[in-house]
Amino acid sequence: MSDRNIKTRLYAGRTLRDLRLASGLNQRAMAGRLGLSVSYLSQLETGERPLTPAVSAALARHYPQALALIEGEAPARRLAALEAALADPTLPPVASGEAARLAEERPDLADHLIALHAGRRAAEERLALAEEAFTAGAGARLPWEAVRDWFHEAGNYVDRLDRAAEALAGETGVEAALAAMGIAIALDDREDAPLARFEHATLTLNAAAPIETRRFLAAHRLAATAFAEPIAAIVAAAALPGDEAGRLLAIGLANYAAGALVMPYAAFRSAARDLRHDIDRLARRFGVSFEQVCHRLSTLQRPGAEGVPFYFCRVDMAGNITKRHSATRLQFARFGGACPLWHVHEAVAIPDRILVQHAETPDGVRYVSMAKGLVKSSGRFERLARRYAVVLGCEAIHAADFVYADAIDRRGLATPIGISCRLCPRTDCDQRAFPPSDRAISVEPNVRRVVPYRVM
Repeated sequence: MSDRNIKTRLYAGRTLRDLRLASGLNQRAMAGRLGLSVSYLSQLETGERPLTPAVSAALARHYPQALALIEGEAPARRLAALEAALADPTLPPVASGEAARLAEERPDLADHLIALHAGRRAAEERLALAEEAFTAGAGARLPWEAVRDWFHEAGNYVDRLDRAAEALAGETGVEAALAAMGIAIALDDREDAPLARFEHATLTLNAAAPIETRRFLAAHRLAATAFAEPIAAIVAAAALPGDEAGRLLAIGLANYAAGALVMPYAAFRSAARDLRHDIDRLARRFGVSFEQVCHRLSTLQRPGAEGVPFYFCRVDMAGNITKRHSATRLQFARFGGACPLWHVHEAVAIPDRILVQHAETPDGVRYVSMAKGLVKSSGRFERLARRYAVVLGCEAIHAADFVYADAIDRRGLATPIGISCRLCPRTDCDQRAFPPSDRAISVEPNVRRVVPYRVM
């Protein structure tokens, strides 16, 4: 390869991903449009591979403006990617200004460093996924796993639906829009009534459900009706395995659009910034629940108007992660429980109290997060209430925009958390349930420790 070819290589992972999301496409559909394999597109989006002449030509045919933007912003992107790679805590520190000098004077070497760092992170992620798949057992993904993975690949942001919902929200209220479509709303006060039932142009809601829940269910029905065509198109392009996965995705997309209807993007993002992402205040302002605000905050990834990148998940009493998404570098285990040092487990047992944590993952990245235990009443004594906790967090560099960070001393020690015990490389954790899958252990029969082995 000539020096000229090396110097002109372009890494455009974030721009490609934003372009795909703005087009309402998943990776399979985008790869088909550009004539690539899904795995190759994934490597392009993660920055593991640079653009080739063939990929640039495909972009020029389908997205000429995006290609011009990529080529025009290449130096700035190179510097940003290089600074991120050199900030890896496993590398020696680099003097201020050296990254900029390297990117300008030796772009070929800078590109090599960026690619090496991206390749290392991708290899770590593949190892983690392989371990999780082994732990969970062989076999095809279950329908809800396929849908969960689809939203993860989409970055938990669906531009086509988000913009359509925002436009509709600006025209009229949810109930008025349903009435205009000939859909009536009724209440069912029977104890065994489902949360919602739609038949004969009537949406019947459980009268015992909280007002925020009923409002969201009405928005779901409006979204499913008003956006039936784009939802069907997205489901068809997703090509998920089996009819049930497609139906679950359609429900998930209608739920997504419902959140965008009751919390329109621009207004909600502006309010979130003004209130420093105070969840209770946002819930009151938009008439929604605590959990709905947390979920919506994790979707604010509109290209050019991104919100603070958050991670969000919901954990039940047994430690199962029932909802998860991360726009940060922190990724959740696909199977099994989460790190026992994570404050979300304590929050489950202490409902209606907000816990705040300053934590550090094994890669050296620090996070601030809040967790709150929630209880959803069953409506009667004989049926147990639903108990779970939600957690919302961001990287510590965004702490000034996150009101909950005010409760911690970020100069102090951070809690050393991991993803899950089987994937965590820490050698000195007393809370381990299992040793890491890729490390040997040493058992000393005559030495008693909290954990009966040492991780080598």
